[in-house]
Amino acid sequence: MSHHQLAFLLARITLGINFFLHGFVRIPKLGDFANGVTQGFEGTMLPLGLVEIFAYAIPILEVALGTCIILGLASKKTLTATAIFMMLLISGSAFKEDWGAVGTQMLYALYIFFLVKNLEYEVWAVRKSNEM
Repeated sequence: MSHHQLAFLLARITLGINFFLHGFVRIPKLGDFANGVTQGFEGTMLPLGLVEIFAYAIPILEVALGTCIILGLASKKTLTATAIFMMLLISGSAFKEDWGAVGTQMLYALYIFFLVKNLEYEVWAVRKSNEM
């Protein structure tokens, strides 16, 4: 295994663990999490019903994406889905004018970008990505 492959593997698994655990710890308190997120959007331009549906989906998406990232399951498609998920989170944070959250989410987006850019170094994947 080359240094590039090892770096990619460690970065991929680290991101996957982060996403997986973000969702995993929220699922047992899903209702409270969703209510808290929804309340945070009161007074914004976003419809609270839509926010609530998305808030319930967030932990499930985090667990699913995290699992796929850890396993290297169709990484190109999984990382693309993760980037789209981050775009949605960034959009929501911008509607709230929570620029600190946007900054943190941009770091995740950059991390995902570097993984996609270096997919040629993927090793130990359940299923390597095919071209989209």
